[in-house]
Amino acid sequence: MGARSGAAADTRAADTRAPVASGFGPRLMTPLLIGSVLNPVNSTMIATGLVAIGHDFGVGASSTAWLVASLYLASAVAQPTMGKLADLLGPRRIFVSGLLVVLAAGLTGALAPGFGWLIASRVLLGVGTSAAYPAAMSMLRAVSRRTGQEAPRTVLGLLSLAGLGSMAVGPVLGGLLAATTGWRGIFALNVPLAALALVLALLWLPKDDKDGKDNRDNEEAAGRNSGNDAAAHGTGAASKASLDGLGIALFGATLTATMLFLMDLDHPRWPLLPVVAVLAAALAWWQLRRPSPFIDLRMLAHNRALSFTYLRHGLAYLVIYCVMYGYTQWLEEAHGYSSFHTGLIILPMSLAASVCSVLGARTKGIRAPLTLASALLAAGSAMLLVADHTTPLAALLLAGVLFGLPQGLTSTGNQAAVFVQAPADAVGAAAGLQRTSQYLGAITAASLIGLFYGQRATDAGLHDIAVVSGGLSLLLIVLTAADRALRTRKNSS
Repeated sequence: MGARSGAAADTRAADTRAPVASGFGPRLMTPLLIGSVLNPVNSTMIATGLVAIGHDFGVGASSTAWLVASLYLASAVAQPTMGKLADLLGPRRIFVSGLLVVLAAGLTGALAPGFGWLIASRVLLGVGTSAAYPAAMSMLRAVSRRTGQEAPRTVLGLLSLAGLGSMAVGPVLGGLLAATTGWRGIFALNVPLAALALVLALLWLPKDDKDGKDNRDNEEAAGRNSGNDAAAHGTGAASKASLDGLGIALFGATLTATMLFLMDLDHPRWPLLPVVAVLAAALAWWQLRRPSPFIDLRMLAHNRALSFTYLRHGLAYLVIYCVMYGYTQWLEEAHGYSSFHTGLIILPMSLAASVCSVLGARTKGIRAPLTLASALLAAGSAMLLVADHTTPLAALLLAGVLFGLPQGLTSTGNQAAVFVQAPADAVGAAAGLQRTSQYLGAITAASLIGLFYGQRATDAGLHDIAVVSGGLSLLLIVLTAADRALRTRKNSS
């Protein structure tokens, strides 16, 4: 591990000194970066538009929570699916197809005559925007294979920063659009962004190369014959050889049934629980039988360190999204701020998240940043527990900062953990599951907000969110401190 860390450090140093290789220049990266911001910015931009949408369509917080959960449900299934499709069919083709779906979704939301149309738009946005990041990673691998050059670390860093930064500024951008153009502008913004990325992709992105696909086929064949160890862990190129359609369907059905139960916790639909159990059992049975499963349960069982990283990441983002969506609604409905002013109030949260995403990527350890992130989440939860509609502006800004700082630390810390804990030939698949755990946290957060707020955000509802967030933050501290893998691994990622 020491030799590997030293080599990685040398590689990073060389990458930071060297200019971007010609194959990874602006023509390649510009459309990829524009496409990669669409999912994270849509995931948070809606936060400061939920109250206005609810007023226009006469629905409460428990209903508008579906606008949050529907995108994350679609993304949780679509992200790993699009990654496999990019490997099988070609990254450019999948990237362009995703942008066409985003165009349709943006128009649907901007012109929606009813609330149900907005839900449909968010589902389409989840599917369409999920194509960009995995297709970008697949394309970088293809360019690296064709040019014989490794993708510079600065290039990978740009993709990571695009996701973190756009997620952080999403609420501010959404507040500005809601105040100036109305909430429909939040959906309409996708049209020019996707159109620009589409034009640049068609002009500048290299076409999917048949020879590259033949090479991948050869690599997959080699992976299938590489030995029982890779098969036992379900890793390697063999895992990409085919698309597990039934596994994807069962996974999506299990998540949908679970979400339907969670989204109405004040009136629980108890008959759904046996349905969830049956679907989950069928999913597990099928995945254990598949040589190339959609979700590799055997690998997760063998790799407990990676499984704990997914758990920590999902719990951390459950807290982060509870506050990101719950806090903004409370500022508008309980405190009386406009969408625009709410966006300005949480601007320090966005700036803190962006700064920490950069600083977190430069840290050498994993355990210390994750522990600090959990402690900051606990401190922020304590502030919300005593906040009410008379809390002064300075305290509101400080609370936002306390929740912004952990966003960057959590994302980069767990990303580094996945990099060192995942099997060397399955880092991409492992990163996709990390993103899925984040979406599951977001879905759960949306259901809790609907339960605690009901038809309107109140001080009491915010305090309930703070109690849950504080308890989960303390649990995160324990999970981080007790994880021996984080204590024993000296990682420089």
